Amino acid sequence: MFTSFSTALSALGAHATAVDVVGNNLANLNTPGYKSSVVVFSDLVTQSLGAGLGETQVGFGVARPVTIRQFSQGAIQASSGPLDVAIQGDGFLVVREPLSNSVLYTRGGNLQINKEGQLVTATGFRLQGWNEVNGVLDTTKPATDVMVPVGSLRAPVATKNFSFDLNLDASGTAGPPATTFSTSIEVYDSLGGSHIVSVNFAKTANPGEWSYSMSVPDGDLATPPFTPVTGTIQFDQSGKMVSPAATDPMPTMSVTGLADGADDMTITWQLFHGATPLLTQYSQTSAVAANAQDGFPAAQLVRVGIGDGGRVLAQYSNGQQVAVGQLAMASIRNPESMIAVGNNNFQLSARTALPAVGLPGTGGRGQIMGGAVEFSTVDIAREFTNLIVLQRGYQANARVVTAVDELSQETINLKR
Repeated sequence: MFTSFSTALSALGAHATAVDVVGNNLANLNTPGYKSSVVVFSDLVTQSLGAGLGETQVGFGVARPVTIRQFSQGAIQASSGPLDVAIQGDGFLVVREPLSNSVLYTRGGNLQINKEGQLVTATGFRLQGWNEVNGVLDTTKPATDVMVPVGSLRAPVATKNFSFDLNLDASGTAGPPATTFSTSIEVYDSLGGSHIVSVNFAKTANPGEWSYSMSVPDGDLATPPFTPVTGTIQFDQSGKMVSPAATDPMPTMSVTGLADGADDMTITWQLFHGATPLLTQYSQTSAVAANAQDGFPAAQLVRVGIGDGGRVLAQYSNGQQVAVGQLAMASIRNPESMIAVGNNNFQLSARTALPAVGLPGTGGRGQIMGGAVEFSTVDIAREFTNLIVLQRGYQANARVVTAVDELSQETINLKR
């Protein structure tokens, strides 16, 4: 009889613990990336009364309940934060604790930048990944703190190549006067100085042939004048450029002795995209459809955001967008075995498989969505239902204590 007290007390303790778990789930209803926990009950060893096939077994109550965190996918919704991210699929962001430098794992994607320029979580844990070094983002090296170039001035890039997508009018004549066409493009030197490269075309007497002349203004030189670079371009009867050929050297212009003191420039006019000519000769007005060059002036950082795939993108005032970092992701085979340590973080336990760190979308890892947040997986309707069931279980076992108390009182009264 008196074992019924301990049996009922074990049930009261287990149900109280389960209510605590439900309460914690409801408390984190709006915690980004939070994964709800479920309670698993198990019975204690039973006591056998009597012997034989029909023996009576009486249990000793319920064991301390086990909580299991369910890593199901939470709803993903767009966010106005440029640094917010959400994980779609399996995996965790890798972070380091500010003081102990220990490695932890999180699904919380509300990110920001600290005063050192490091990308951190909302609670200050440093994101791990890879950084651009000398224009190269090498993701084969070990992951480190992701740094954001806050307030940085990006160095200029001198132009080495330029191109035009243009058509020269097939109805042009050698004149006199000869049909001409002119276009220009802005290029940059090693100091970020701007220069205008002008290209002038003139129809020659040969069928399908145009002469060209490339030059920069004399005012850009310390010792003018500039000697133009000249040559000819040949088209066939179909208007396709046949000379220079794709295997021939492209027209190249050397600009020496710049007035602003920048390095000498060697600029190549690219006439082909792969094996496709960029110049045509059809009976349409001569015009440029597109142009391109590979230089940039010095520029201030305008904004930083995280795009899909976990790339940290920096937007500069010259219109250049550069991937300056990459977030790392960890794939863990049995995430349910990890230990929650607060601040939306988890640490490995003795039962946890070693994490595999790599790029999002590879090796079974999920994808990182930029400008989004993963919501909590807590289902308020389910939690309220669980709360009702657990409350009834607690009440039922409290009645067992009352009933056993009355039985013990009747036993004591047998003496009278």
